[in-house]
Amino acid sequence: MYLKTFLIPPNIVKRTKVKELLNSTAYGTEVNLKGWVRTFRNNQFIAVNDGSTINNIQAVVDFQNADEALLKRLTTGAAISVTGELIESLGKGQKVEVKVKHLEILGDSDAEKFPLQPKKHSLEFLREIAHLRFRTNTFNAVFKVRHALAFAIHQFFNDRGFVYLHTPVITASDAEGAGEMFRVTALDFDNPPRTEEGKVDFKQDFFGKSTNLTVSGQLEAELGAMALGEVYTFGPTFRAENSNTARHLAEFWMIEPEVAFADLNDNAKLAEDLLQYTIKYALDNCADELEFLKTRLLDEEKLKPQDERSEMDLLTKLHFCSSTEFERLTYTEAIEILKNSTPNKKKKFKYLIENWGADLQSEHERFLVEKHFKKPVILTDYPKDIKSFYMRLNEDGKTVRAMDILFPGIGEIIGGSQREERLEFLEKRMNEMHIPTDELYWYLDTRKFGTAPHAGFGLGFERLVLFVTGMTNIRDVIPFPRAPKTAEF
Repeated sequence: MYLKTFLIPPNIVKRTKVKELLNSTAYGTEVNLKGWVRTFRNNQFIAVNDGSTINNIQAVVDFQNADEALLKRLTTGAAISVTGELIESLGKGQKVEVKVKHLEILGDSDAEKFPLQPKKHSLEFLREIAHLRFRTNTFNAVFKVRHALAFAIHQFFNDRGFVYLHTPVITASDAEGAGEMFRVTALDFDNPPRTEEGKVDFKQDFFGKSTNLTVSGQLEAELGAMALGEVYTFGPTFRAENSNTARHLAEFWMIEPEVAFADLNDNAKLAEDLLQYTIKYALDNCADELEFLKTRLLDEEKLKPQDERSEMDLLTKLHFCSSTEFERLTYTEAIEILKNSTPNKKKKFKYLIENWGADLQSEHERFLVEKHFKKPVILTDYPKDIKSFYMRLNEDGKTVRAMDILFPGIGEIIGGSQREERLEFLEKRMNEMHIPTDELYWYLDTRKFGTAPHAGFGLGFERLVLFVTGMTNIRDVIPFPRAPKTAEF
């Protein structure tokens, strides 16, 4: 249906995206745009967005000569096609607009039922309608930034000669020794086959053994690194932790590089370079989105007490972290700082630091980053008793060549280590931690045939997106969050 003043269909004009139109100066040109109505004001001004940019373009209707029935269908959320003349805008806030000649409704949107009316909605409400939240400015920005960061990660590794390795989603190993895994089975839940001892007989299952969704691609990536030199994974991982917090997901994405002939210092440098590269890429390629998210965060922080507000706005923080050398110190040095800190002495920490060997919590990590050093921190050489079996034992016999990178507002964003390449040390550690060596024979083989020093780390992708976007809940930086009692869509 077209405006009634035009009785013949318009000439076929190739569609132009809104982002391109907003940057155009081809005034007087006939253009076509397609998108969704954000608002329709004064029976005349249509704000249209097609997803190509966070910004809308204004289409102006000659309402005096328009079909009233058509205008009533211009509701928020309706999909439309507009053909008209690109003109210089006289209004504030936009350089161009489209003077409508032909208008077609491609898909109606019932104004009384559409839940996203042109007003501010809470993030909690939007999580309940995650299938529609892409249509808001906030999530347009968040997922554009997420895309840019993912692209930057691949570009970073590709430019450095790394091989992208697809590690399995279904695995029989537990890389972390955590045991909090989602089981994969094709057995009949109501009547599974059983052994003589009465246990479930997984030998009759699809894979002939007990399998689960992966918690990490690290062990498999190590296999690749010991032949290809430098590899990385970027894929989904799963944890069956019953954690209903703003920092945990049951399904999330991990980036895990593994590098042969590398030590812990090489590992730390690679991790710092990766983080700074990806942040700079987002700053360079998502300027509109980050400016919007900066303003959104400032408005949100106005509701907080002054002492709880960030010292830097979002853009300042991103520029700072992408250009400032990270602080490096050992776990032992960090414990001394924390033991002597004011919040520890005044018992303000929920988990007080009393002795060497304590497992650092988020409050401790954030104190080091946000209050003490006021910059990103790389902690190294943790006690072996709080770290995984595959980390290289130091000469002191008490610590391992582990590292965590801590970021403001996030805490740990990267965890990694130099791997234990010595077979006898690795087997001893696995036995101490009751990890069956026979099931990981393939992993041990890399230490039997041409072993070499190597290192790697894991970057939780959603935590990186959380940091760059300034969002505060990890469920708001992944399109369809999976968490306890949450598996919609």
